[in-house]
Amino acid sequence: MKWNLRMVAAQRDIWKASELQRLLADAGLAISAGKMSHLWSGRPLTVRLGDLDIICDVLNCTPADLLIPEKSTGRREATTAETEKQVVGGTPITHQRRQGRSGPPL
Repeated sequence: MKWNLRMVAAQRDIWKASELQRLLADAGLAISAGKMSHLWSGRPLTVRLGDLDIICDVLNCTPADLLIPEKSTGRREATTAETEKQVVGGTPITHQRRQGRSGPPL
């Protein structure tokens, strides 16, 4: 997903993170400078649904305006990474599961 907050804010003549932070505070959402920096600069690690709701109210937009799907290659990379982990020195590593349960310690 692409986080599109800056573009949506710019379309509403909000050009500074501090200006949006003040508008969000007026709406009841107090955001720290660090979290605001993550929201404004690109890809925030997390966004709470309640916070997203207030951001959308302040910007008069929908979550679909802020979250834009992107074609992902993450699944293919994970598969490649898993394959590399299973091959060491050109020899594939196989995992064998033992049958039954082990007994209690003696």
